[in-house]
Amino acid sequence: MIPAEFDYVAPDTLDEALSALSQGGEDAKLLAGGHSLLPAMKLRIARPALLIDVGRIDDLSYVREEGDTIAIGALTRHKDVASAPALREQCPIVSHTAGQVGDPQVRHRGTIGGSLAHGDPASDLPTVILALHGELVARGPEGDRAIPAREFFTGVWQTALEPNEMLVEIRVPKLGSAGWSYTKMSRRAQDWATVAVAAVVHGNGSVERASIALTNMGATSLRATAVEEALVGGATAADAAAHAADGTDPPSDHAASSDFRRHLACVLTRRALEEAGAH
Repeated sequence: MIPAEFDYVAPDTLDEALSALSQGGEDAKLLAGGHSLLPAMKLRIARPALLIDVGRIDDLSYVREEGDTIAIGALTRHKDVASAPALREQCPIVSHTAGQVGDPQVRHRGTIGGSLAHGDPASDLPTVILALHGELVARGPEGDRAIPAREFFTGVWQTALEPNEMLVEIRVPKLGSAGWSYTKMSRRAQDWATVAVAAVVHGNGSVERASIALTNMGATSLRATAVEEALVGGATAADAAAHAADGTDPPSDHAASSDFRRHLACVLTRRALEEAGAH
């Protein structure tokens, strides 16, 4: 299908983009890689009156260390997130997962900020950022505000971003010696995850802290808190993983039924925990 008619601007700076966003109001949409927005426009699920192409703003493409955290510019392409030395060495779950997004064409055009701001519960990177207790920095007319990942994703394709705000940076912690895994199942390599699990486990011998998050098990990426509590309480990976679907509301669609997703969440959580070093 052909998208509805819209106006188009391509600002060269962040200030110009924010000005256009404020002027366009709720009828304006930001375009980064376009892999989520353009298909929605063709189906007329999204009908923006103004499309703001931010792909030329080079200042928002970076990966750099800042103390105990790593800052990632929102317009950093997936391929650059996957290959960034700072992430591969200090927070490898992010670089690994970015390398699993879509196919090479998607990874060369898509951006980490676009993926997070789209708020798709079947997307990989929101789950990883949630498991890491990451922060997402939004910029608007009043300046910057840091939003914890647990508060950022509010529903299917919905986030805490205001209409006049743009996601500009993602901050994740350095993992040190923590074990990690992102384990997913999809029908084809380039498909959205049917279910996936992000696991970050801290502890030497026994689990001291654990953070487990699930992809495509509800309206947003979800924390599997029952699994986390079981692990800290001394449960084995297999016993803890049995609680993965507790409190979830997975969808039924062409890829899988909700019951199969619940079963799959338990299987993949056990695998992720074992890979992360929780026995």
